[in-house]
Amino acid sequence: MFSKSRINEPGPKAGDQDKPKLPEAATAPRPGGDSPIPGVPKAKPPASMLSSDLLVTGNLKTTGDIQIEGTIDGDIQAHLLTVGENATVRGEVMADDVVINGRVIGRVRGLKVRLTSTARVEGDIIHKTIAIESGAHFEGSVQRQDDPLNSGKRVQVPPAAAPKPAAPQASAPAPKPAGGPEKG
Repeated sequence: MFSKSRINEPGPKAGDQDKPKLPEAATAPRPGGDSPIPGVPKAKPPASMLSSDLLVTGNLKTTGDIQIEGTIDGDIQAHLLTVGENATVRGEVMADDVVINGRVIGRVRGLKVRLTSTARVEGDIIHKTIAIESGAHFEGSVQRQDDPLNSGKRVQVPPAAAPKPAAPQASAPAPKPAGGPEKG
């Protein structure tokens, strides 16, 4: 009825014989998520925050959210971008949702763009929907597009298809003026 316990020996325990053994990959967390259970959505990570004492020179690119409280000299690409009241961004801003409370000097591209009453924008805004609160300062143009995030990309022309400038042909003789005597 009772058996001697085998604590130090490897092997299945008495209760483990009834359970089917799962492969290791099924129980290990996946690299892209915290939950090993399929169908359960993972929690959205909090926005990355750049504090007011931070000066960043360079471009920022993320698929997540960014909240800026400092100064950025460069382009920003994000899912949700919030520019804080005392923040300054010098460069192009591109996000699905853009909320500007502070200062942006450069082009703003977004599906939804919102300028709050404390916003100061110097540059063009390309949007699908826009909201500008009373008191916001804006200097530039506003253009509505169905896909403002993709329409601004420059199309690269392959070198073979690019038109070549007309070069002067050295082998062809220069045209002679009409009506003049020929010297020879």
